[in-house]
Amino acid sequence: MFISFEGIDGSGKSTQARMLADTLRGDGHDVVLTREPGGSPGAEEIRALVLQGDPDRWSAETEILLFTAARRDHMERTIRPALDAGKVVICDRFADSTRMYQGMSRGDLRGLVDQLHDLMIGCEPDLTLLIDMDPETGLTRALGRQGAEERFETFGAGLQARMRDGFLALARDYPARVRVIDGNRDPAAVAADIRAVAARALA
Repeated sequence: MFISFEGIDGSGKSTQARMLADTLRGDGHDVVLTREPGGSPGAEEIRALVLQGDPDRWSAETEILLFTAARRDHMERTIRPALDAGKVVICDRFADSTRMYQGMSRGDLRGLVDQLHDLMIGCEPDLTLLIDMDPETGLTRALGRQGAEERFETFGAGLQARMRDGFLALARDYPARVRVIDGNRDPAAVAADIRAVAARALA
């Protein structure tokens, strides 16, 4: 099974992805925990290009190409081999993030994202766990990390709010795949809901 985690910056999805991986391993599943952009050597190199530096260093179109290239390498070298071996793959972000951040942040390029995805990737997760979070709270959390990869956080709260609306719209468009989890709670409560959803999907 291929499970992705999505949400705005600071929503806690990375923490929850790790917690679910640990839980499933404890239940006897063979789990690969990975992330995007990244998850393979070539994709990690592209991650360094797109998540660091001046927020305006790339056009939205160039970013879409870079993220799609990273995802293709990730699929070929990490995700597909793991799925073929019968493992559970948990991915911190996947194509839905590109649909939101590159497809909506600087113009209406969602159609281009979907075209490239269909052409070069052709795969969606079996289950997407969308951690819904208040945009202001998420931005405060994200900026508080003070890491090197803060490029998209620097676009500010306005982008966070648009991305949240976009993710929720995506959940309405794909109800069979996307499950919305309230992230405005204690992490343990969020994790409990996620475990329940994942358990039903894996049953």
